[in-house]
Amino acid sequence: MTDWLFSPAPTASLPISGQSERFPIRRILCVGQNYAAHAREMGQARAEPFFFTKPADAVVADGADPVFPTATANLHHEVELVCAIGADGGIAGWAVGCDLTRRDLQAAAKEKGRPWDAAKGFDQSAPCGALTLGALPDPAAPIALSVNGDARQTGRLDDMVWNPAEILAKARELWDVRPGDLIFTGTPEGVGPLQPGDRVEATIGGLQTLSFTVRPR
Repeated sequence: MTDWLFSPAPTASLPISGQSERFPIRRILCVGQNYAAHAREMGQARAEPFFFTKPADAVVADGADPVFPTATANLHHEVELVCAIGADGGIAGWAVGCDLTRRDLQAAAKEKGRPWDAAKGFDQSAPCGALTLGALPDPAAPIALSVNGDARQTGRLDDMVWNPAEILAKARELWDVRPGDLIFTGTPEGVGPLQPGDRVEATIGGLQTLSFTVRPR
């Protein structure tokens, strides 16, 4: 019997700005509530960084549009700086990402003390722009997100509670961080709902803009 045989899925990857090569993705680590104002709007105080994960194939790249997910009536946007881990184990590049969140499922999980997997790690939950290699162009760059042209989230990267180097150091205490790992570094205040048909534009100064439209199912 060979009914179980199937071809392996292609490795998820991101384009690299100005290059034909692509960045292969191993896994995605995400930091929660890493901007003080966002932590307050979620009812939390400053604390040690904590992590959750998304599967590598949650990435939506190359200008593709994610589908509005099942099992939620409250899908939220969260614009984030993304760090890409290179061959030497350090941060090799940077991108604009959006942590899509089933907020209603997350709230229910929090209330019952359960994991956030279904709220955060669902299919197409990690739209991400092209990587810019090298040092971050401006560690104090503005970070913003608009929906249908209306500003929703605005902040600066230096509003982070824990900066990228500190986040990477903490991640190394918990995992064997390796080349191909992505780290979403948290979102500023102003997270809010998305509907099918909404056009999202996420920006960080010096990095390639991330734009997508939420497709209906």
